[in-house]
Amino acid sequence: MFLKDYIKDIYGAIKSLLVGLNRTGYYFTHHKEIITEQYPDNRATLVMAERFKGEVVMPHDANNEHRCTGCTACELACPNGTIKVVTKFEVNAEGKKKKAIDKLVYHLELCTMCNLCVVACPSDAIKMAPTFEHSVYDRSLLTKILNNPGSKIMEGVE
Repeated sequence: MFLKDYIKDIYGAIKSLLVGLNRTGYYFTHHKEIITEQYPDNRATLVMAERFKGEVVMPHDANNEHRCTGCTACELACPNGTIKVVTKFEVNAEGKKKKAIDKLVYHLELCTMCNLCVVACPSDAIKMAPTFEHSVYDRSLLTKILNNPGSKIMEGVE
């Protein structure tokens, strides 16, 4: 009984190996059929999946306005401190102090692309972008300021 099962296992292993070699040999001899992406040669035609998450960005409109209110919900939702919201107080036309964002610091090297900050944002000020080429020689280049210089909050966003 033991010898019969042993020989059956060896036969199954050899059969499986030959099936795999047959498939590999087929693809080796039929060059017209492309089965892999040829990155980086296909950068011009490369399309990333819609659900791909590459980095956090803060969209601005044509007037250099953003939707961030400085509520720090993204900072609180981040599990490892990737986002830091630096706020300041501005005096409006009526003389009242209002909290505004000074800068939104994003540490890409710490980000796990979990999307929790985007989900937590009540004003949809940040989103995930499909960028994926982040290789740099200097790690400090992975720390980004998401809001543009001189940007301000959009009217009507509270």
